[in-house]
Amino acid sequence: MNTSAVIVCAGNSSRMGGINKILLPLGDRLVIGQTLKAFEETPEIREIVIVCRESDMPEIEAEAQRTGITKLKKCVAGGNTRQESVINGIRCISQETELIAVHDGARPLVKPEFISKTIKDAQIFGGAALGVPVKDTIKVVDSGLVVDTPPRKNLYITQTPQIFKRGIYFEGVDFALEHGLDFTDDCQLAEALGCKVYMTEGDYTNIKITTPEDIKIAETLLALEKEKNVCSE
Repeated sequence: MNTSAVIVCAGNSSRMGGINKILLPLGDRLVIGQTLKAFEETPEIREIVIVCRESDMPEIEAEAQRTGITKLKKCVAGGNTRQESVINGIRCISQETELIAVHDGARPLVKPEFISKTIKDAQIFGGAALGVPVKDTIKVVDSGLVVDTPPRKNLYITQTPQIFKRGIYFEGVDFALEHGLDFTDDCQLAEALGCKVYMTEGDYTNIKITTPEDIKIAETLLALEKEKNVCSE
C-alpha cells in the first residue's frame, strides 16, 4: 500500500540541555540523516514529510541533500504538542496515501526491514506499532509506594514507527480534536476509536535519543551494525 512517513522532530530537546539532538553527528551523518536514510531505503515508503522547528529546516534540508534523500516531500513547522505537530505533518501527505507511518526523528537506528514489517501488519490489522518486550520487572507506583506488579509477559516497550490506515488515523484525529484530547502516542488515537493495534516485534537497537548518554550508545550500536555488515559480505 502507498505509505507516507511523517517524521516528527519538533521538540525542544530539554533533556539534552537544549542541544538539538536531531542535528548531532552520528556516524557519517547527522541523527536526522540516519533516520531519513532508513525510510529512503524502505521500498513501501513513497514520500517523507518532516515536522520540525522552522529554524532547523535549512539544516535538515541540506542534510537530506547530502544524504541523497529523494523521497522528502516537505518540511513543515511543528505545533505546541506532539499531537499538533503530527497533525501539521499529515495535512501535507498526498491524496493517494493509504497508510500513514509516524516516526520519531530521534530514533535514527530503525531498520528498513522492521519498517516494512510494521507496514505489512498495519495493512492486515489497520494499525501496527513497532516494539519490544520489556526486560525488567515493572512496578506501578503511587505516592512512592508500589501498588502493582503487572505480568512482564504482557508488557512491551513501544517504539516507532506507528502505522495506520489513513481513514483510521484521520478519524482518530477528528475524535481527539472534538473531545479536547491531546495524546502523546499515536496508538492512542486508534485506541480511542476502539480499534486494536498490532504490536510488531522489532529489536532493542531502535533506541530514542533523549539524554546525552543516548548519543554515545547510538554511536556504539551503529558501529557494531556496520561491523556486522562488513563481516557478512
